[in-house]
Amino acid sequence: MINSALNRGQALLETSVATLAKYPKHLTAIVTATLLAGGGGAWALASLGPDVSQLPVQMVLEAVQPQVSQAQTEAGAPVLNLYRSDITRSTDTADTLLKRLGVDDLQAAQFLRTNALARQTLFGRSGRNVTAETDDSHQLSKLSARWSPDDSPEFKRLVIERDAKGFTARLESAPLVVGQRLASGVIQSSLFAATDDAGLPDNVATQIAEMFSGDIDFRRALRKDDRFNVVYEVLEGDGERLRTGRVLSAEFVNAGKVFQAMWFQPPGNDTAGQPNRGGYYSLDGQSLRRAFLSAPVAFSRVSSGFAMRFHPILNQWRKHLGTDFAAPTGTPARTVGDGVVEFAGVQNGYGNVIFVQHNNHTETVYAHLSKILVNRGQHVAQGQTIGLVGATGWATGPHLHFEVRVNGVQEDPMKMARSSETVPLPAAAMPLFKQAASSFKTELQAAASFQPTRFE
Repeated sequence: MINSALNRGQALLETSVATLAKYPKHLTAIVTATLLAGGGGAWALASLGPDVSQLPVQMVLEAVQPQVSQAQTEAGAPVLNLYRSDITRSTDTADTLLKRLGVDDLQAAQFLRTNALARQTLFGRSGRNVTAETDDSHQLSKLSARWSPDDSPEFKRLVIERDAKGFTARLESAPLVVGQRLASGVIQSSLFAATDDAGLPDNVATQIAEMFSGDIDFRRALRKDDRFNVVYEVLEGDGERLRTGRVLSAEFVNAGKVFQAMWFQPPGNDTAGQPNRGGYYSLDGQSLRRAFLSAPVAFSRVSSGFAMRFHPILNQWRKHLGTDFAAPTGTPARTVGDGVVEFAGVQNGYGNVIFVQHNNHTETVYAHLSKILVNRGQHVAQGQTIGLVGATGWATGPHLHFEVRVNGVQEDPMKMARSSETVPLPAAAMPLFKQAASSFKTELQAAASFQPTRFE
């Protein structure tokens, strides 16, 4: 037994000597680490293997084929399905649309060109969500397009599918799903620039301006670093956002002053048996709805205010007794308050013009219209579209000339709107209103924590 132990010890010694001769650096490192650890400190063993930097390097390239199941092989089904989405453009053709969707299929392009349903619903229409499903050779398997008509609770779905005989097309309807989004932004130059930076549709910016128009002049009173928080509806179909709904609540800080508003529709019916009209209220229950809107068109640029100006046609300085709102031809012109149409027709320099008589001896005038949509004697409600913006009469370009007359005398429309009385919230609705206001306060606080981000 002693001889055996001596033999094993001698073999270990010979191995150690050989290793020391072959890897002197490694053994030196071990000894040095042992000495530095001194006093029983913890230490780790160094590898006694060969130096990695001295090992030979070899590159191996091998093609990898995707595994195909036996069921797929026997059925002849495509190995891979590809999906791609885009938005239609008014200039799209069958070829340009399919190309953007990654489809390379002559039969599909020919079907889109000749199918009446596809031509009617896809081409010449912008902003419609389209999704294409193709196989791995980019042949079209299925194409779906979704869109939602304004004010409709449903959305339309065009479905084009390939079958054994070619392609078929059908049009379906399905209910929209209503969701909520939160956003915030900071004014650097204009309201629309800030909402663009926050990824908000122009429709939301317009509603914010309308909500606070009685308190903030968004054309002249905005300040750099003003900010807003907003909660708004989105209407979705098949998980895709198809359009923006109503702004539910908003907060705007202008020159350090905080303004808050929320949408609320009192329960029950009015005296005429119709559902009570909804509107915007401050969070303490004060109505933001006034007897007169601040503008007869949705938020737009004022090209000429109620002041002296150089008349572009008469070429002389004259007092401008109204306000001009620059807007493209065809833009809806709305009545600023409830009333009765007193005149609707053509009149001298006004061109196509509408006069609406309101309470308290107040009359409003809407001139240079391209089209008149009401008749004399017709009752109209605040916000109702009564005509379309144009350039008839003495006009150098499309705009709406708007006047307010009290006892036959023209007054500044902007001042009149701000001084008009508000429409109060019914007392019976206050308990329900306070519950809704508490919820909106929490949501606006959450929206304030959002960093402005842009999404496509």
